[in-house]
Amino acid sequence: MEFSSKLLENAVYEMSQLPGIGKRTALRLVLHLLRQPSTQTEHLVSALGKLRSEIKFCKKCHSISDVDICDICGSHNRVQDIVCVVEDIRDVMAIESTGQYRGLYHVLGGKISPLDGIGPQDLNIGSLIEKVKSGEVRELIFALSATMEGDTTNFYIYKQLDGITVKTSTIARGIGVNDELEYADEVTLGRSIINRIPFENALKSS
Repeated sequence: MEFSSKLLENAVYEMSQLPGIGKRTALRLVLHLLRQPSTQTEHLVSALGKLRSEIKFCKKCHSISDVDICDICGSHNRVQDIVCVVEDIRDVMAIESTGQYRGLYHVLGGKISPLDGIGPQDLNIGSLIEKVKSGEVRELIFALSATMEGDTTNFYIYKQLDGITVKTSTIARGIGVNDELEYADEVTLGRSIINRIPFENALKSS
């Protein structure tokens, strides 16, 4: 792709580094910004700058937040001793949109994936185990995507809980195998949360 401007080329290159955006799409987005009032681009740059400099991670659940304790963890209307284990904030948003879950969350920040160089030490697993050991948690719901990496992560955490008294369950397999949680429709996801099954049963059926 030939560019008449080095500034344009640099902007297209940076935009194309975003996931799912190739160079042609990046060019279209950059040209769109050039056609808009300069204030729109300035607002975009400002929002991204503040995102990088001011964003926080909740000290309790590790979800993205504007403050040290997110609104969910800080709410008195949530069930405090039920914790849903998810990969990232996209899964929190997906489950919240169902309106069927009133407990808390624990965001791992990913899934165990040796091929990608991601091990248990790279995720927020240690703090989850400590949370359970402290007696704060009555039930732990595994809500990772139904992929090999998700199942491996669930099983690893389950083994770390050996000898600790806590109920473990997993969302019902209304979510198709190899499906990512964030793409499930709200009805299916809501039913999967409500009809969750003991994690031991999931191990027997796998």
